[in-house]
Amino acid sequence: MLHKANVAGLTMDPASNTPIIILKTESGDQAIPIWIGLLEATSIASALQDIKFDRPMTHDLFKNFSEYLHIKVAKIEVCDLRDNTFYALIHFDGDAQFTLDARPSDAIAIALRFEAPIYVDDKVIEKSKRGEGEIEVLDQSEEGKKWADYLASLSPEDFGKYKV
Repeated sequence: MLHKANVAGLTMDPASNTPIIILKTESGDQAIPIWIGLLEATSIASALQDIKFDRPMTHDLFKNFSEYLHIKVAKIEVCDLRDNTFYALIHFDGDAQFTLDARPSDAIAIALRFEAPIYVDDKVIEKSKRGEGEIEVLDQSEEGKKWADYLASLSPEDFGKYKV
């Protein structure tokens, strides 16, 4: 089953300085953190804040090209989580309906530009829940262990503190 979700915010992972996008389901109030690249985070933030650039960024160019071909994005879905990697699909609607595999960060950046709904599959919510699977702490120092304990203790409500 798919759950409609919204971008609840962007934050930075203090241990790796990697951006994290937080998706929050509309019903059930589940928070799903997804680590993304800096360029994708910039693209998502500019769409959320309605910042326009003189020249199109990659996701804007994609939207312009799609609109030229009369293709719309019907929805995106974060459809799987395997080996700590999230997977997404972009569903297109035009003369033909088709779906393309995408990274969630790109799919979300595109969905925001098309004002398309974002969905998260049940299995992604289940797999991303805290306590599922083994957690590997790469930094075995005392500081690394403190960060691992801190991140493990976060609840979905904690992510609400970091709004865009």
